[in-house]
Amino acid sequence: MLKNDTHEVVVGLEIHAQLKTKSKAFCSDKVAFGASPNTLVSPVSLGHPGTLPVHNKEAINMAIMLGLACDCDIRSYNSYSRKNYFYADLPKGYQITQLDTPICNGGGVDILLSDGTSKRINLTRIHMEEDTGKGIHDLDIYNTLMDYNRAGTALVEIVTEPDFRSGEEAYNFLSEVRKLVRYLGICDGNMEEGSLRCDANVSVRPLGSKDFGTKVEVKNMNSMSNVKKAIEFEFNRQSKMALAGEEIFSETRSFDAVKGTTFSMRSKELVNDYRFFPEPDLPPLIIDQAWIDKLKERMPALPKELIARFTSEYSLGAYDAEILTEQKDIADYFILVCDYSTNYKAAANWVMGPVKGWVNSNASSIEKFPLSPKTIALIIEFIDEGVINFSVAEQKLFPALLLNPKQEVSQLIEKLNLKQTGDEDTLHQLIQEVLDENPNKVQEYKAGKTGLIGMFMGQIMKKSGGKADPKKTKNLLVKLLDN
Repeated sequence: MLKNDTHEVVVGLEIHAQLKTKSKAFCSDKVAFGASPNTLVSPVSLGHPGTLPVHNKEAINMAIMLGLACDCDIRSYNSYSRKNYFYADLPKGYQITQLDTPICNGGGVDILLSDGTSKRINLTRIHMEEDTGKGIHDLDIYNTLMDYNRAGTALVEIVTEPDFRSGEEAYNFLSEVRKLVRYLGICDGNMEEGSLRCDANVSVRPLGSKDFGTKVEVKNMNSMSNVKKAIEFEFNRQSKMALAGEEIFSETRSFDAVKGTTFSMRSKELVNDYRFFPEPDLPPLIIDQAWIDKLKERMPALPKELIARFTSEYSLGAYDAEILTEQKDIADYFILVCDYSTNYKAAANWVMGPVKGWVNSNASSIEKFPLSPKTIALIIEFIDEGVINFSVAEQKLFPALLLNPKQEVSQLIEKLNLKQTGDEDTLHQLIQEVLDENPNKVQEYKAGKTGLIGMFMGQIMKKSGGKADPKKTKNLLVKLLDN
């Protein structure tokens, strides 16, 4: 919890997730990040007179799936409203949104706390709306330039209850939401590109109080760590003001990532400032149970389901299961490896280690990883059978396979002469050479410094080119030293 001797923080989040539809929320304009400014617009998205919006079914499907993933109640009767305000990024002068009939109500998301316990963050609602355009402030020193490509893009807004008591909890929640939308395939979750955006409503209250303080909205945070930092800064700022008896105003503030501080933008608008009224050009949206059931069949296994599967069916620890389910494509790859290998712990180690290492170091994705799950399973099999050991497999066989992904694993082992040796005469000779080269260390070992066994093993493995059977080598080494 984020608190001091007198006050605690209370936070609620509003998260905008840009949906991965091919077209915009209420017209057929294409959606694509990075296109030349104002090339993905039409009379509809620019709000020309006489144009009419239409429902985007795929955007609705995505909103329903997110609601199902968050245990929400899906509303049957949905209507839209116009949220009116004049700003340069809003070409129509209003935004189509859901005011009184959000498509999803209630529900929640479980987060993991630093002490290993979980906490339920309750949701107020998830509603559908359209995005605004984007102002560009750094290309012209005198003017703000407007790019309307984003205007009209389908969004869902996730509104939480004021359940957060620290910046860390908000960070963990955002991580879970990003994981969910990526698993569902409805949003890429990139806060840096603006496809996932978060506003935080922050207030402080005296310890033990049940009443809420005056909330301050913080916007323009382009990373999860910045959300955490902004909440922590606001808590310190507001608690100092409260202790000094200063009035805390309801306002909208922005976050300066360089300074790690917030600054005032404007006083907070009230609902009636937006002059909401029903959207006259969109008919009501009716969602029946058959529609919902059809989407349930389409949904993939979610992280909490996979974690339960990995810990029960594959007997993995909770930590391994959490790491493997951070990304859907990694979790899917691990499952495929387990289709070919029953050594699930080794499969987890290979996927979390060398496989993810390749993906990260190449700034790539598992789809571009050159080795099939079956190949990884074969490597594990050869290790389990004692043909090669793990260090040789990781340091020599794995890199060679990356360069020759179509090469048979067994053939490459033979070609590179990687088979480990368990021949006792060969091992005896290697061990004796190392002992003869280190007479002083032998005497230290005999005097009780048994930790030197690791040094001896390292030199023996080096002499053998990593091919000495570690288990047999250690047993024979100890036998020779003790005699």
